[in-house]
Amino acid sequence: MNTRAITPRATDYSQWYLDVIAAAELSCNSPVRGCMVIKPNGYAIWENIQRVLNGMFREKNVQNAYFPLFIPISFLEREAEHVAGFAKECAVVTHHRLQLENGKLVPASPLEEPLIIRPTSETIMYSTFADWIKSHRDLPLLINQWANIVRWEMRTRPFLRTTEFLWQEGHTAHATNDEASDFTLQMLEVYRRFVEDYLAIPVICGKKSESEKFAGAVFTTCIEAMMQDGKALQAGTSHLLGQNFAKAFNVKFLNSAGAEEFVHQTSWGLSTRIIGALVMVHADDKGMVIPPKIASVKVAILPVWNNADSKQSVMTKAEELARNLNDAGIETVIDRQEGRLGPKSFEWEKKGVPVRIEIGPRDLANDTAVVVRRDTGEKAHKNFAEIAPFVNGLLDEIQKNLFTRAKKYRDERTFSVDSWEEFQRVLEENGGFITAHWCGSADCETQISEKTKATIRCLPFGQPKEEGQCVFCGKKSESRVIFAKAY
Repeated sequence: MNTRAITPRATDYSQWYLDVIAAAELSCNSPVRGCMVIKPNGYAIWENIQRVLNGMFREKNVQNAYFPLFIPISFLEREAEHVAGFAKECAVVTHHRLQLENGKLVPASPLEEPLIIRPTSETIMYSTFADWIKSHRDLPLLINQWANIVRWEMRTRPFLRTTEFLWQEGHTAHATNDEASDFTLQMLEVYRRFVEDYLAIPVICGKKSESEKFAGAVFTTCIEAMMQDGKALQAGTSHLLGQNFAKAFNVKFLNSAGAEEFVHQTSWGLSTRIIGALVMVHADDKGMVIPPKIASVKVAILPVWNNADSKQSVMTKAEELARNLNDAGIETVIDRQEGRLGPKSFEWEKKGVPVRIEIGPRDLANDTAVVVRRDTGEKAHKNFAEIAPFVNGLLDEIQKNLFTRAKKYRDERTFSVDSWEEFQRVLEENGGFITAHWCGSADCETQISEKTKATIRCLPFGQPKEEGQCVFCGKKSESRVIFAKAY
């Protein structure tokens, strides 16, 4: 049992984040620098993310496949902008075996061509797409891959930024630019629905600035979320790649008129950093808080007893209740450990299970149990016969409350400013999201970032036209963008 205290958010937010992850047993350190071990509690969340997203992808006729981890370095060189975006992060394999010299293993037999360990899969996948696609009848090609990614990171943090991480990456090929552009936005909407409806995290959908877009893309769209320290986290991206990669990898098709054309492509992805977002949006000073729709365990039954006789009767009732809840489709476990109620409750509270049910000899005598919701700590005494329907409704309430609470927090920390002085003051005093006019200049964007560490998170969709002046240089602007410090 983990008895380590959790540092309050107000005292040290970064340490609080690490403490919650440790207390909830989501991950632990690895002997490999920059990497982490995802523990069963954390991986169970990832499995549920996979399950839900796979269902949503199937609705879009996307199929799963798997491509090699190793990418010939020449493949990366074919798309110049892509190379520039990833070169400094690449891990490179230069030898194909080891040999023993003076009691130590050393690399031997250099490869004829170095291999890159997958930093993203556009290049390796599109070389195969060129073999798969011959005719307009082969389009659209809609592929998703669940994989691990390696990008060297200097400053790592569990889930948010690690050298190796897990993700899904979707890659599609289409006959027209309009179709590809439309599919880019469709997949962003899939991410919005998933993150808001299942993870209870409110997001803002928008387009990245030119300097923030994916290397090699025509444009990048994103969903941005606010963490409890006011910083932004990019929760998912969807890119229109146009024909840039198709030309680099010769991905062509014969159209219905018999003419040869390059395909139009998209890519889109979401990674395990979304688990970090779950922590930073919903957890509190007591530990993790997991939204019911993504929780692998929705209810923990905590039986306590005084002696052997009361243990048997309490456990019998706990088993019966667990069967009823599981039969009702509510994933339930029983804490079978010896011990007092306090330590048991403390343990499950840290893990963030949405609902706890406490059963003791006195409850048994009254034919009731105590139902506790994790998000508010409220308790309700319920007869055993009504617990299953009550908990079912309670889980819906918790899901809605977590979203409402997070949205209220974001809205209260979103500020509209019209001057550079106000921009700096609000960012320093309040943090959060700042909506401000921007002229579109990359130079202004860079200077704002260098002076404040705030970046343009997105140009929000649905933003009304509003004439104004750039918050930094004073030049004409037609709409506001969202600035924030970010992870």
